[in-house]
Amino acid sequence: MGVLQRFERRLEGLVNGAFAKAFKSEVQPVEIASALQRECDDRAAPVSQGRVMVPNDFTVELGAHDYERLATYAGPLSAELGELLQDHGREQRYMFVGPVEVKFERVQDLSTGMFRIRSQALAGVVQMPGYPPQQAPGGFGAPAQPAGYPQQPQAPVPPQPPFGGQGAPGGFGAPPQQQGMGGGFGAPPQAGPGTCWIEVNGVRHPLSRAVTSLGRGTDVDLRIDDPSVSRRHAEIRVGMPSVISDLGSTNGIVVDDQHVRQAQLRDGSVIHLGNTTIIFRQDPR
Repeated sequence: MGVLQRFERRLEGLVNGAFAKAFKSEVQPVEIASALQRECDDRAAPVSQGRVMVPNDFTVELGAHDYERLATYAGPLSAELGELLQDHGREQRYMFVGPVEVKFERVQDLSTGMFRIRSQALAGVVQMPGYPPQQAPGGFGAPAQPAGYPQQPQAPVPPQPPFGGQGAPGGFGAPPQQQGMGGGFGAPPQAGPGTCWIEVNGVRHPLSRAVTSLGRGTDVDLRIDDPSVSRRHAEIRVGMPSVISDLGSTNGIVVDDQHVRQAQLRDGSVIHLGNTTIIFRQDPR
């Protein structure tokens, strides 16, 4: 029995055949299943000998009428479609870079009976001990918060002097600080790098150590489940400035669209390790 036939058999038992009633003349679940398989095949990308990577995050776009009829059954149908894709991946020896997810989205430009598929590869990221993940905070320019995950409060950070010089301590009328070389007794503290973190797939991972290693292996601080990422791919050193360095990876690193062996990072720098996109964040306050 093929993958599609097994999917149809499982579908028959869901909610007492309600799918057949809901999709009598509109979008058929089997049509969606077949389109998802084709999307997987069309987007398959060899990454090394005998290893073919495919998308793992799929969005089915539907017109308003089909979307509303589907909404009641979206949960079990998404689960069945995800299982179908995993079965198809095993048969074709595909590699998924993270958990397989299928979701539905309503769009305005599709009529009843029409749908289209969007897909992407979203690497699964595993935070090693000592690095509790936090959801990226909301606000201008920040990704939206996924439902069900509360925003993590920011730890208070003491204000830092302006870049390029020593600032006066807070308070109206405070005496100016004497400029001088070195840091003798009574010298004001030097500005630190502030709070640094990286965002992967919308999830915030604090850089709480001076050096954080990234890669696919188990001996790194931040493990990225992406076959195009080396076991020990790169490391980030937090400082003024923070720096990322390649650790001899196979595919190298790209920072702000430039292939580099080492690069200084600024707030908002976009890092590519293999097929995984990482955003570096630094709050100097």
